[in-house]
Amino acid sequence: QVPLVESGGGLVQPGGSLKLSCTTSGNIFNINAMAWYRQAPGKQREWVAISTSSGNTNYKDSVKGRFTISRDNAKNTVYLQMNRLKPEDTAVYYCNTLPWRTAYWGQGSQVTVSS
Repeated sequence: QVPLVESGGGLVQPGGSLKLSCTTSGNIFNINAMAWYRQAPGKQREWVAISTSSGNTNYKDSVKGRFTISRDNAKNTVYLQMNRLKPEDTAVYYCNTLPWRTAYWGQGSQVTVSS
């Protein structure tokens, strides 16, 4: 059983919005910083946004002001609200702990930004 499950991706036009969700177990969520990563075709996987267990956040420069990471502790869920999406945001988005753990990689959620 994959411990992290992403959902919420899809096809959106440039300038549009999507909200990704990542649900996990409390054992993972409560003691770890959680992060969203993405991998575009032909590129390495990169981190996008981080949320620590104490609520601090950090963002990759290219998404600052457009993406927001948040946590719902009661639901063991981390979200990524993505606004003003650009074609270069097209990628498969994954959640994982920070630092990531190989065993936690799920299937990811495809986000395609295209007109």
